[in-house]
Amino acid sequence: MTSPTPDQSFDQLGLKLPPAPTPLGVYKPFLIIGNLVYVSGHGTVKEDKSLIIGRIGKDLTMEEGKLAARQVGLAILATLKANLGSFNKVKRVVKVLGMVNCVPEFERHPFVINGCSELFAQVWGADNGVGVRSAVGMGSLPDNIPVEIEAMFELNT
Repeated sequence: MTSPTPDQSFDQLGLKLPPAPTPLGVYKPFLIIGNLVYVSGHGTVKEDKSLIIGRIGKDLTMEEGKLAARQVGLAILATLKANLGSFNKVKRVVKVLGMVNCVPEFERHPFVINGCSELFAQVWGADNGVGVRSAVGMGSLPDNIPVEIEAMFELNT
């Protein structure tokens, strides 16, 4: 029996993608260099284009932050789908940088960013869906979003 493709894995999750975000500044949201795809920092855009907002430890719980990170992962997937047409064109997750808008006392940044990392592992599998990662706290993020994530992926050749 063969493993499901990334597209099939995503479909089996029954999740909906938000619209692929458009740049609000001077940058590219998606760039291919060789066989690598770089995805700019994405926020917590929902299906209706609204944002999840708030600071972890003040406005949102750690668990709500993890759900916000999953939503950022969905926004990143929306950008991949809009630009590549299929998750199957991605071989693996290379790097994830997760930034958490939190109170200074908060110390569980990796737990929050797991919301995105676990989603990617569900789409590309436990090996190809998990890359290297950094999870850091920030004093603020644009529009008071709780999480911003950028990522790099390797394309199938």
